[in-house]
Amino acid sequence: MSFRYPTARRSDVEDDYHGTIVPDPYRWAEDPEHPETREFVRAQNAITMPYLASLPEVSRLRQRIEEVWDIPRTGAPKRRGGTTVWAHNDGLLDQPQFFMTRDGSEPELLLDPNTLSGDGAVAVTEWSLSPDGRLMAYSLAEAGSDQQVAKVLDTVTRGHLDDELHELRFAGFSWLDNGFFYSRFPGIEPGTTGLFKDMSVFFHEIGTSQDADPLVFANPDAPDLLYYGSVTDDHRFLVISEFDGTSHENGLLVRAIDDVDGEFTRVVDHGVASHGFLAHHDGHLLVQTNLDAPNGRVIAISVDDPHRQTEVIPEGARPIEVAGAVAGRIVMVTLEEASHRVSLHRLDGTQEGEIALPDLGTVEAITGRLQDPIVFIGFQSFLRPPSVLQWEEGVTSMFAESGTAVDPDDFIVERRHAVSSDGAEVGMFLIRHKSTGLPAPTEMYGYGGYSINVTPAYSPSRLAWMEAGGVVAVTNLRGGTENGEEWHRQGMLDRKQQTFDDFYACAEHLIESGVTTPGQLGIRGGSNGGLLTAVAMQQRPELFGAVVSHVPVTDMYRYQHFTAGRFWTVEYGDAATDVEAFRYLTAYSPLHNVEPGVEYPPLLVLTAETDDRVVPMHSHKLIAELQHAAGGESDSPLLERIETRAGHGLGKPTSKLIDEAADVYGFMLHHLS
Repeated sequence: MSFRYPTARRSDVEDDYHGTIVPDPYRWAEDPEHPETREFVRAQNAITMPYLASLPEVSRLRQRIEEVWDIPRTGAPKRRGGTTVWAHNDGLLDQPQFFMTRDGSEPELLLDPNTLSGDGAVAVTEWSLSPDGRLMAYSLAEAGSDQQVAKVLDTVTRGHLDDELHELRFAGFSWLDNGFFYSRFPGIEPGTTGLFKDMSVFFHEIGTSQDADPLVFANPDAPDLLYYGSVTDDHRFLVISEFDGTSHENGLLVRAIDDVDGEFTRVVDHGVASHGFLAHHDGHLLVQTNLDAPNGRVIAISVDDPHRQTEVIPEGARPIEVAGAVAGRIVMVTLEEASHRVSLHRLDGTQEGEIALPDLGTVEAITGRLQDPIVFIGFQSFLRPPSVLQWEEGVTSMFAESGTAVDPDDFIVERRHAVSSDGAEVGMFLIRHKSTGLPAPTEMYGYGGYSINVTPAYSPSRLAWMEAGGVVAVTNLRGGTENGEEWHRQGMLDRKQQTFDDFYACAEHLIESGVTTPGQLGIRGGSNGGLLTAVAMQQRPELFGAVVSHVPVTDMYRYQHFTAGRFWTVEYGDAATDVEAFRYLTAYSPLHNVEPGVEYPPLLVLTAETDDRVVPMHSHKLIAELQHAAGGESDSPLLERIETRAGHGLGKPTSKLIDEAADVYGFMLHHLS
């Protein structure tokens, strides 16, 4: 069928980048309240939504996705003072409920976020228990926004206290007996697209107004840095973690809790290496770092003299994903071929053994405290829904195991490798139903950035896709740390093209090995992965039969001017201030590489009106430019799906997730079959 697109006004706005004049005809789309933006959203959905609804594959997949989704799922509990709290979804609830036990009592419902709105769009994003387990601080986000409001719940009476905190984004709650430390950006208005600055750490005493919360730490000389406070489990020290945007090369500062008027001691500077605080032990801070160790190690830093540092656990052959100090031990999660292993170490570094996992999969959470005997491990794999293991003194048991709507024995999971443009091997998982003949319609997923590792994850929509004859390929590209920090560095800043080349190598492997064909190969990614798929569509349009780009970053010249965008310059670079960054960003910025006359693969771009992380202007501008370059009509769809009452993804209601998944996989199945 032929697609005719609405005409979007092209303005005469231009910018001068280091002597190069760059048009920005859809600058008005940066304002979500602009009348033209609102009309653009309405007009795009008026094309996209009826088209998706007309595809028989969408309705067929939606029914099966809902059936597979409808199983109980439990998150890793948190335990304080005999009180244990966890999140649980019986199946199709829009938001998980929170349950609790106290000293082994029967589980009771503590909090049901589904009662907080009529459409399930209010979600709990962070939560933390007081040391005695009596109080639970939690934050709420509405319609997927990063803007949050914090409340405090009494776990005994089930009643809320009068305490309520505002101006929160990525707040964190770290408790003392009488209150908690948290971070906030002062003066942030709800719904703003302005930059977030001056993040500071405050202390909230229970029973007082937020206006009375004392400022604990701020750095007005560096308004762009981020700060989070962590109380050591023995309540002796407050450790401040200092970040420059999304860089993992953070700094650490420390101060005794009872020295409220004292100065913080700088432990390490930011911009050197990652330093993840684990615990205080015997006058030292235990820290996970990649300083002089690309695969990571654990060191002990003297609180009295931060220059005195000793190695506790040396760098090993497997990269460290995360470590935790729980149950009197250091629990280490490492990566082997992009799946997790868990090892136990004494606090002096001596290895005690490993905790066996049920499958090749992902440890999504480790919870517990240094002085408590129990470790909870949240786990999932491609074929195993989220479940919770409980470890105590060498014995591993199942705290909560989810059911399953499919038989794992009906599927095949393989690990494969492609050879990239520089000769490096790039790993990927290949999953399919045993009955699927090859070549077949294939979804290839990638991310490749921010040191984020793509490990096995349970997805009801993927399982329905595979039952319908599709194949899934999950790639581990440069930009993540699946092979250590150097793997990340080879896919960032001026080396970002390597991420894209890795993706193409995986695609070519799938085609050459007979898994699929170019016409049957669809690509999907979100956020930084949405950037990946948008670039791939432009650089190698002949390689793909369909493209799905979720909440993508597409305007690489101006992303840093909105909300959290400035935090990403450490990963991408800043075209406005750095002529070299302008040069390499120009080479791949999706908005600035649209070419008239090119027949792009069928494209579905997804965004949401209240996404205040990757603001919707990225999607609006790209789709407007593509539709304009196509002359206002095309035989293959160039479509944008704009969700209402949803954001970047966090806390999205189950009903919206199912609708979106059906549209995405129905779109791909229709165009790849």
